[in-house]
Amino acid sequence: MKTLKEVKNGETVTVAKLHGDGPVKRRIMDMGITKGVEIYVRKVAPLGDPVEITVRGYELSIRKADAEMVEVQ
Repeated sequence: MKTLKEVKNGETVTVAKLHGDGPVKRRIMDMGITKGVEIYVRKVAPLGDPVEITVRGYELSIRKADAEMVEVQ
């Protein structure tokens, strides 16, 4: 299982599954991160937090803790 947190700069991945419960999972889905969508990792901050991504044509920064909940392939 590979999570969004482990993806390197410049890689494009596809969301396989979302983990987490209730409000947290809902917030991730509201940002457009849903199963089957492609995510391009633009930048990872020096200490790994936050991760800057492009999803559905817009740029987004997400926390490392949230990135761990997104399983990718």
